[in-house]
Amino acid sequence: MTTSNALLQPVTLGNLALRNRVVMAPMTRNFSPGNVPGDAVVEYYRRRAEGGTGLIITEGTCVGHIAANGYPDVPYFHGEERLAGWRRVADAVHAEGGKIAPQLWHVGGMRSAGVMPEGDVPGYTPSGMNVPGKVNRHVMTQEDINDVVAAFARAAADARACGFDAVELHGAHGYLIDQFFWEGTNQREDAYGGSLAKRSRFAVEVIEAVRAAVGADFPIIFRFSQWKQQDFSARLVHTPAELGEFLAPLSAAGVDIFHCSTRRFWEPEFEGSALNLAGWTRELTGKPTITVGSVGLNADFIPKPGETTFREAEPASLDELRRRLEAQEFDLVAVGRALIANPDWVQRVAADDLARVRAFRKEDLANLA
Repeated sequence: MTTSNALLQPVTLGNLALRNRVVMAPMTRNFSPGNVPGDAVVEYYRRRAEGGTGLIITEGTCVGHIAANGYPDVPYFHGEERLAGWRRVADAVHAEGGKIAPQLWHVGGMRSAGVMPEGDVPGYTPSGMNVPGKVNRHVMTQEDINDVVAAFARAAADARACGFDAVELHGAHGYLIDQFFWEGTNQREDAYGGSLAKRSRFAVEVIEAVRAAVGADFPIIFRFSQWKQQDFSARLVHTPAELGEFLAPLSAAGVDIFHCSTRRFWEPEFEGSALNLAGWTRELTGKPTITVGSVGLNADFIPKPGETTFREAEPASLDELRRRLEAQEFDLVAVGRALIANPDWVQRVAADDLARVRAFRKEDLANLA
């Protein structure tokens, strides 16, 4: 297989039939005034579908809980006007032949009191911590936990009703679900704290509630990561055996596809094997996986001072990605910054026209349509 064929091969994963294996990675953009996805958001996703992307996973969109949001102008996934906007997004993507899933999001302790429109509502966390050892957030009660689980279920049901093809649950990067996973921010002494299995209980309850809300045939994607925004070196597990123990209850609860977030897809997850996180997850669970992390970009590009996210990068070879995809290390490939700079990235890859792929620059963020 050539690079183009490997990425552009159609695939059916359960009830999710895709025209190729390219996924648009979820990327927070702060382009939804009033938390409503408007015309610019519709056009942004439509253009990536027109450019050939098989599956679009939207930017994080907040479930209907009072403390779900932590950033200005991010879209919500509740309320009549907001859901109407998301219906338009889904319709526009479908009209271009693509499939789409909303990423359902609760930021947890990443919220600071004062962020509008909720104002003085504090961040909600397992143990009042957004970073280990610093208690300055709200400690969630059982009632709080039940409310958030119900909010995820309502959002997932709304996603199906709005015509989306799947949902993704954001369990990565130090947001709420991940704050339950991470021992550094989960020091609870009840059924939700202690061992990793107990710290996973909240995620299991969310997944089970979502599955009950959408039915047996609607795909659920679950995104997880070892690293956290609060600590890039953080790890939930240190061996393949531990990873298997972590993933098994999530898989059993109803996850169909695991989205395995790493910062560089080519880096091995454990010593003694070249498999990345998606590769190990696929091997251990038997479930399809999405790999992600600097796809098509040169990670050695020197960042500007102060850069931590959306780092500028030059285009890079896809040979290693092709080799791993052909070896069935993973099933789908999520592309982020390259799709911001090149809405037609898939078509350029298909035409073997990589010489015309644009580098990602910060100014691209100012013109995201």
